[in-house]
Amino acid sequence: MDLTRRQLMWAGGALGATALLAACGGGSDDEPAGSAGGGSEKPRRGGTLRVGALGRAGAVTRDPHGTQSNESDYLVLSLVYDTLTVPGAKPNTEPRLAASWQPSADLRTWKFKIAQGATFHDGSPVTAKDVVFSLKRLRATPSGASRLPGIQAKNITAEGDATVVLVSDYANAELPLLTRLTTFVIPDGTTDKDIAKAPGTGPFKLDWYRSGNARLVRNEKWYGGDVHLDAIEVKIFENPQAMANALLAGQIDLASNVGAIAARTAASRKDVQTVRRPNDMAMPIVMRTAGGPFADPRVREALRLAVDREAMVKQVLSGYGTVANDILGTGDPAYDRSVPQRTRDLARAKKLLSEAGFDTSKTYELRTTEDISGLAESATLFATQVREAGVKVKVVKQESATFWDKTWLKGDLYTTYWGTNDSVVFFASKTMVSSSATNEAGWKSTEFDTAYQKAIGTADEARRAQLLKKLQQIEYEGSGYLLWGMADGIDLAGPKVRGLPTLPGYGRVQLEGAWLTS
Repeated sequence: MDLTRRQLMWAGGALGATALLAACGGGSDDEPAGSAGGGSEKPRRGGTLRVGALGRAGAVTRDPHGTQSNESDYLVLSLVYDTLTVPGAKPNTEPRLAASWQPSADLRTWKFKIAQGATFHDGSPVTAKDVVFSLKRLRATPSGASRLPGIQAKNITAEGDATVVLVSDYANAELPLLTRLTTFVIPDGTTDKDIAKAPGTGPFKLDWYRSGNARLVRNEKWYGGDVHLDAIEVKIFENPQAMANALLAGQIDLASNVGAIAARTAASRKDVQTVRRPNDMAMPIVMRTAGGPFADPRVREALRLAVDREAMVKQVLSGYGTVANDILGTGDPAYDRSVPQRTRDLARAKKLLSEAGFDTSKTYELRTTEDISGLAESATLFATQVREAGVKVKVVKQESATFWDKTWLKGDLYTTYWGTNDSVVFFASKTMVSSSATNEAGWKSTEFDTAYQKAIGTADEARRAQLLKKLQQIEYEGSGYLLWGMADGIDLAGPKVRGLPTLPGYGRVQLEGAWLTS
């Protein structure tokens, strides 16, 4: 499994906003966009924030462009290294290491200006050569074509010391958005042998790293603004409940991405803050369209109609989520809410299965993992619900490594999850265009590909939004996804924590604005 995939799953980004909720309360208008807690309080400088994050000691990595399966590693890398752009509230793409960008008239050539004053932790200035080296290294990874869609390595160049030029194979009005998640910048010429020691440009510098646990100290010269905390200590946990217990015992200050069960456990604690991020985690069921028992679109439609979405949200997510409508990117301002909401219709489902000649005498396997809270439970409830339409499903739980090596991108029916959900275009480019290396359902649709190219090739934002509606309609009618609901992202924090990010996805790991009361 590649970096992009695991980053995105954990980040929600890996790893867009709502305010801090102690139960159902809201935030203050004085709070910065995308942050929780603090209200009109003045941020205090100092202190160490102890953060719990999910991961396994046997899967740690130090390479910002390498294979990552731990949220703990991604959190560390995201604070040490900067990407060109980051998620925002409005708009949903904001500057970071790239202070600004400008496209050519045909939307194929993009020039990114490096932020003034940006330096690496060793004091050396960030140059266009460093960014070009980093992007080419990223592009050379096995999933490089999906990480930088439409950008070939030969078309990544420098123009002077402060401008990076990306030339796309096709017009792409959304290119800055697609540079938010994996474009970590390291010094030009960094070797694989020295990658763990490569200085970053981020708000924190690495003090030490041990088996997934790390200590980061404030970068006093960060170009991006004030950093309030003296340090952040990251502690790795293998499961959400252990992490939540550590928070409740006062051993950590922040339990990251703990899920609904932990939120329920902490609900009665007055000394625990709960941060909820709507539209944070998509947990769709993938039905393979390229062949096998679910290749017929009538069968896929039948399964979508056999699901009781409200029951799924209530039982799997304990109400910490919302019903979805089989279109990924629910947090996108361009998400089409005019598409009729699918509801359960068993009679119609049975009719479609009969028309498709679907063999209801067989039992079909639904493969899943327990990588995140609720994933396996969603598979079990799905199997119970579709049985009422005459479809027999056996849930097969696989170890994480086996699932991602053997099932993902290959299985006929399996669960998946994505932790960034604020862009329809992102999912189209990564999971549905025919050429994508991470096309989870093996879906090949010339109509969808054409609609995608037309939408991203349109400069006018209002016109592009209209074209994206057509793209979503095609997805709604024919893709291999059954997206029954959206899980809230949930963090638990101690009473002294302020300024936590509330943007979903990758925005959640942007802790540079966090601070502690005395």
